[in-house]
Amino acid sequence: MNILAFFSGLAFGFGVLLSGMTDAHKVLAFLNADGAWDPSLLLVMAAAVAVAAPLLHWAARRGHALLGAPIAFPPRSGITSQLVAGSAIFGIGWGIDGLCPGPSLAMLGARTWQEGLFFTAMLGGMLGFEAWQRRGLRRPAVAR
Repeated sequence: MNILAFFSGLAFGFGVLLSGMTDAHKVLAFLNADGAWDPSLLLVMAAAVAVAAPLLHWAARRGHALLGAPIAFPPRSGITSQLVAGSAIFGIGWGIDGLCPGPSLAMLGARTWQEGLFFTAMLGGMLGFEAWQRRGLRRPAVAR
């Protein structure tokens, strides 16, 4: 099973590099709707959806992975304030640096201090959120 995960990660990393998602300037040009917009990453997203959608549909019908583990899909409803806040934080971070978690991990191989700093900050945010969730501090108390 670990070998399957390794090769899946390797294929993902190769796809991220090949598509240009590790080039922060390209990603920021895609996000720049006010200036020189680069729509080429739309093709990357369309290809990802075209590959993933039928496989997700197939997986949902099976209910378990190829190796037998059950598949737990998130609920389809329930937009919460946590979801909106997390999405906003993710989007702001993506807009500031031009990288998201997958490409950031792939860029660690570049060994620049900027990528190391971004990855460290991202990891710190993930670990901080996990600790926050474990403590049950989902929402700060509101004084009345």
